[in-house]
Amino acid sequence: MQSSNPFLRLIRHEAFGGILLMVAAVAALVVANSSLSDAYETALNAVLEISINGTGLQKPMFLWINDGLMAVFFFLIGLELKREMREGKLKNPRDVVLPGLAAVGGMVVPAIVYTALNWGNAATMSGWAIPAATDIAFALGVLALVGRRAPVSLKVFLLTLAILDDLGAILIIAIFYTADLHVEYLLLALLPLAGLLVLNFLGAHRVAPALLLGVVMWVLVLKSGVHATLAGVITAFCIPLVDRWGKSPLHALENALTPYVNFLILPIFAFANAGVLLAGMSVADLFQPLPLGIGLGLILGKQIGVFGIAWLLIRAGWARLPHEATWLHIYGIACLAGIGFTMSLFIGGLSFSDPVLMNAVRLGVLGGSIISALLGFVVLMIAPRATQDAKTAPDPAPAPAAAA
Repeated sequence: MQSSNPFLRLIRHEAFGGILLMVAAVAALVVANSSLSDAYETALNAVLEISINGTGLQKPMFLWINDGLMAVFFFLIGLELKREMREGKLKNPRDVVLPGLAAVGGMVVPAIVYTALNWGNAATMSGWAIPAATDIAFALGVLALVGRRAPVSLKVFLLTLAILDDLGAILIIAIFYTADLHVEYLLLALLPLAGLLVLNFLGAHRVAPALLLGVVMWVLVLKSGVHATLAGVITAFCIPLVDRWGKSPLHALENALTPYVNFLILPIFAFANAGVLLAGMSVADLFQPLPLGIGLGLILGKQIGVFGIAWLLIRAGWARLPHEATWLHIYGIACLAGIGFTMSLFIGGLSFSDPVLMNAVRLGVLGGSIISALLGFVVLMIAPRATQDAKTAPDPAPAPAAAA
């Protein structure tokens, strides 16, 4: 039964999370270029220290947001991944063939586009992974704005693609964005990990002990030089899907966390990371290798990678179009996959510490994401309308196994 309260209807709409992200990004852009810019920078650079007898963590608020709050975001991604692998869209390998390989193409081709435009520039080459990411909340938000014009199977396809894209981003961060390694802290991190594995094995109903061990592991991983958000993913995989009483701590925790992540953590991250400084900037700055590589990677690279791989698989008979979807629908989804935003800004922050380069990153990410969102929306609006209602549409048929 739908609520008569317009505010409740708004916040429950699938597009609300994406709209909130966009509002936070616009607010950051306005504040960064207003008389409040000094206060904005001062707040982000304010140092917060948590220590005992001089030993602990000392970081500016910007890094507490990117390393701390985003660990909660990655924790939620980990919960979603485990649920999907055990009982959802990633359980049957045949259902993963089309969106899975499309996700791979959507990561590889944008990285190639960026690398081609920044080849030989040692200062910017480390940003090759920035356009490889897709923002789930933003992309699903735009798809929700299309409404019932798009078949239900498209949401399943985009969600699976974006989840696998996030898994790829996690692996990229773990392998390529690790700082100087301190092995002693990694070895110490095995202790809380062992505790988490025991709790998972026992099917512990209470999640508080696991979360406490996860925080300890986060601190140790952060000190080791490996990016600490990975501790969030590992902790999530150690939350039991079903406890010894037959209940699901994972489902309960995922449902409880989702609104806080979508409506609080991600907007805070967007506000802290999307403040592009426009003073002294000209149109020519858009065509510098760094922002151009990111922008074209998101716009063209994602389209070519996602749509190209999907076309090859379907033409070869190894997969089939999602139920009621046309090639125009798939192209629209390929455009939406170019909305990098949250993950792209996050990887940009790992790639560059120079404020000038980060400003160029923000310019490329925002430009590429906005154009991708607009293109995807327009394409899906002109695509043939779905004939079945969301409530009656069957699950998409699994793709046939690849020929030997």
